[in-house]
Amino acid sequence: MFPTALPTRKRRRPEVAFVGGREEVKFRDVTLFLVERRMGKSRRNFLSNLARSKGFCVDDALSADVTHVVSEGNAAQELWSWLEEQGFRETRDKHVLHISWFTESMSAGRPVPVEIRHYIQNPVVEQRSCAHPSATPESAVSQYACQRRTTLDNHNKIFTDALEVLAENLEFCGNLGQSLAFRRAASVLKSLPAALRHLQETQRLPCLGEHSRAIIEEIFECGSSSRVEEILNDERYRTMKLFSSVFGVGPKTSENWFFRGLRTFEQVLSEPSIRLNRMQTAGFLFYEDISNPVSRTEASALKILVEEAVICVNPSATVSITGGFSRGKEFGHDVDFIIKTPEAGQEDVILPAVIERFKSQNILLYSDFQESTFDLRQLPTHCFEAMDHFSKCFLIIKLKREQETDARAGRDWRAVRVDLVAPPLERFAYALLGWTGSTAVRSTPSSTHQL
Repeated sequence: MFPTALPTRKRRRPEVAFVGGREEVKFRDVTLFLVERRMGKSRRNFLSNLARSKGFCVDDALSADVTHVVSEGNAAQELWSWLEEQGFRETRDKHVLHISWFTESMSAGRPVPVEIRHYIQNPVVEQRSCAHPSATPESAVSQYACQRRTTLDNHNKIFTDALEVLAENLEFCGNLGQSLAFRRAASVLKSLPAALRHLQETQRLPCLGEHSRAIIEEIFECGSSSRVEEILNDERYRTMKLFSSVFGVGPKTSENWFFRGLRTFEQVLSEPSIRLNRMQTAGFLFYEDISNPVSRTEASALKILVEEAVICVNPSATVSITGGFSRGKEFGHDVDFIIKTPEAGQEDVILPAVIERFKSQNILLYSDFQESTFDLRQLPTHCFEAMDHFSKCFLIIKLKREQETDARAGRDWRAVRVDLVAPPLERFAYALLGWTGSTAVRSTPSSTHQL
C-alpha cells in the first residue's frame, strides 16, 4: 500500500516590510503618515516604501512628529472622527491631505506645495463654533441672523469677500456644511457698525470659528489671504464659477463639464455629447441680459408687471417684493416676489394662471412651475426645505427698456429673471421673513427653527 499523502499546509507569505535606515532622508521638515483605513495594509506598505526611496520620512505611527497625514477613500467625517480618536489635533503645521498630493509629490520627487484642493477639511470645526457661540455678556452681536441689524454699509469688506470666496469654493466641492459656516462668519462681520481694528475684537463674536479667525489674522498681518489667493487662481474654481453663472447650471454640472476638459462657453456649446435642458438653454440664450444686475428701478417696474397679472387673475391677491430689494439693496441678480392669496387653496392655482397671463402678453421667455409639495404633517422641521415645498415658479420675462434700445440685439427689451412664490395663507408671514433674509439666513436651520 502506498502511504496516504498528508495535505500540505499552505505556507504563509511573509509581509513585505521596509527596513528603516537604508534610504537617505532628503526632506527633514516633512514627516508622512499614511492612513491604513480603506487603503489596505499592502498598498500602505508599498506607498511607504516608495516615499522612503525618494527621500521622504514616513512614520508608521501617528506621532507628534507627523506633518502630513495622507488618506485615500475615506469620507471626511469618518476620517476626522478617527484622527481625533487617535489624539490628532489640527494645527497650522499639520496637514490632512488627499492621496492626490502624495501621488503628485512622488511624480515630482519632492513635496509639492499644498494647495486648497489637496486638503481634507474637518467638516465640524466651524459648526462647533456656531453651535457654542460666545457667551460673553458684553457681546452685542446676536448669534441669530434675524436678530442682527445689518446695514448696506459693509465696513469689513476685505474680510467678508475673502470668507465668501472660501464659502463658494467649498460649495463647489460639495461641502455645504463648512460653506455655510464661512457664510455665517461673513454675515456676522457685515453686521458690525465699524471696521475691525485687531484680531482680539473677534473673540466675542459668535459663529467665527478657528478657520475664519485664521483667515482674518492673515489679512491683518499680510493684507490678503494666501489661501484665498490660491482659490482665485485655481483653474477649477474659476471654471466652475464661470459655468455656474449660467442660469440652470449648478455645481455638479459645472464639475462634470470641467472634468470633461471644457473651460469655455464655446467649448460647452460646441460639444456634441452635451444635451442642455430647457433651463440651461434659456440661460445661455439670455446670458448677457440676466448676468447683468437688475436695478431698483427695474425691480419696481417688474413689480408693476407682476401686480397687474396677479390682480387680473385674482383681484384680492397681493404682491410683496422680497430678497435683497426688500432689504434696501440697489441691485440684484433677480427679483423675488411672494403672492398672498386671501383664501386657503387659492395658492395652488394662481401661479399657473399668472404664467398664462404673461404668455398672452408675449413677455414670457421661460417658465418652470413647481407645484406645492408642502405637507403640514411634516412639521415642525428644522430645515428651510419646508419652505421650499411651497408652490413657486422661475421665470425669465421681457422688461421694456424705457430709455435705450439694444442695437446689437435689435430689441427694446431686456431679459430679467423673476421668481414667484405662493405659500399657504397661514404660512405667508414665515415665508415673507424667510425670503427677505440673505442666503445665510435662508440656509441656517436654527433661524428657521426660530420661526
